[in-house]
Amino acid sequence: MKARHGFTLVEILIIVVILGVLASIVVPQFSSAASDAQISSLRSNLLAARKQIELYKHNHDDNLPAVAGESGTDFERRMTTQTDINGDAGTDYGPYLERLPMNCFNRLDSVRVGGAAAGANTHGWRFDPATGNFQADDDQDSNGDGTPDHINL
Repeated sequence: MKARHGFTLVEILIIVVILGVLASIVVPQFSSAASDAQISSLRSNLLAARKQIELYKHNHDDNLPAVAGESGTDFERRMTTQTDINGDAGTDYGPYLERLPMNCFNRLDSVRVGGAAAGANTHGWRFDPATGNFQADDDQDSNGDGTPDHINL
């Protein structure tokens, strides 16, 4: 009698089922870790930008890097280049940021000054010239309550 080598169809099906069960257990853990990493990155970017805005304010007689009516370009220029005490081109202070960080939820690195509340998803960031608040501007709403998830980070 000749010896048979290899796996039967039943053995292969059992292995495929076991691999499927293991994959269904492991994959959700990886997707949760990726989401946690994005939130951590967003928090880190917000913290770094907010600290540099405070430093700008300290160096510029309590003036913020943009006022009502100015654009995100004004904000970005003052934060990424050297300025004088008035926030104009100079060599006294800065730069505070090498470049604006990217919001990892909408992949934008621009900032808007004032306007609609954060969460409009038109820019990466929103800067409130009245309060100095710097927020994520993405519209990620994972629980569907109508409030963007990252406004209060």
